[in-house]
Amino acid sequence: MAMVETGQTPVVERGYRNPTRPDLGLEVLTFADLRARLPGEEFTRLNRLDFHHITLVHRGEGTGTADFVDRPCRPGTLLHIRPGQVQRLPTTADGDPAGLDATVVLFTPDFPPRLPATVRVTDDPFGPDTWQLSPADHDRFRRALADLAAEYAALPTEEPEITRELLRHLLAGVLLRIARLPAPGDDGGGTRAPAAAREPYRLFQHELERSFTVLRQAHDYAARLGYSLKTLNRACRSATGHTAKHLIDARVTLEAKRLLAHTDLPVAAITHRLGFTEPTNFNKFFIRTTGQTPGVFRETQG
Repeated sequence: MAMVETGQTPVVERGYRNPTRPDLGLEVLTFADLRARLPGEEFTRLNRLDFHHITLVHRGEGTGTADFVDRPCRPGTLLHIRPGQVQRLPTTADGDPAGLDATVVLFTPDFPPRLPATVRVTDDPFGPDTWQLSPADHDRFRRALADLAAEYAALPTEEPEITRELLRHLLAGVLLRIARLPAPGDDGGGTRAPAAAREPYRLFQHELERSFTVLRQAHDYAARLGYSLKTLNRACRSATGHTAKHLIDARVTLEAKRLLAHTDLPVAAITHRLGFTEPTNFNKFFIRTTGQTPGVFRETQG
């Protein structure tokens, strides 16, 4: 992975580029490879990616960050950072790069096949980004990633077109395994809702990503999607435990945090970008959802 710096401190935009196979939207490497490739200061900076970053930890410990939330890493930890998320790579308590034995998979959004279950994993803005796997699941994921790594290494010598397709489908297999994992905190005893019951939430996800800067009320989303507000809220609660309005506010808050940390835009400009009519309205909203003013949050990220 070669990362292209295009943003401003303290958050840096990272664009996907495979230095050894520039025409391939996938790279499989170890965390040690990543440490050797990046200067140490990169592990102290926040990065916003335009690609997917999956890490499976086999040995070692550290702490990473996903969208401003610390994520402890230890054997069996699986992390999945999606495009647009802000991450900090795992470090020790002293801020040094963590000495993890881990498999890392980087891929562009258009590389894996677009299957309904894989799309739930790759496109869900509220989907979990960290799991602590059981020993059995860790072993299954480790074997799946080892197969992916072996085919990736064989690409220069094996039939390129067939191997490329095989890589796409092996990656889809990894994503399907992630889709099958219980949500963090779930004891696994629950049953997944039928596909028809999940459809309102899936459509809401996509509409929210397109419209969260202009639509702020849950009933507007329900009307646009052709559902009653009751149906939409039921689907959102089933998928996330929260109402549609809560998810709308959470998405706006997350974007506000990203803009405050990633850019030096004035609060007034962020207000306009997020669809608020006045900075005072944005300030009240941000305080209500985070307990901090935008200025205090920006200072803490600096």
